[in-house]
Amino acid sequence: MDEELTLLLKELVERVKGLETTVYNADNVLLKAGLVKVEGQKPSVKTASRVPTGDTIAKMDWKEIDELVVKLSGE
Repeated sequence: MDEELTLLLKELVERVKGLETTVYNADNVLLKAGLVKVEGQKPSVKTASRVPTGDTIAKMDWKEIDELVVKLSGE
């Protein structure tokens, strides 16, 4: 049983290495076409604030400020 598992793992490792070689090959059409990406986007955590910045509030007229206050107060 252990010998079969070891052989299976070796086979899987060889297949993964073969796939890596195919993907990273300089002549690979998929990589050149952009279908396979080597570097992906890095996730960022940004929380959206319901309260506008001071600069945004400074550019608002009084009617917009009143609407903002009503909206933030939940009325």
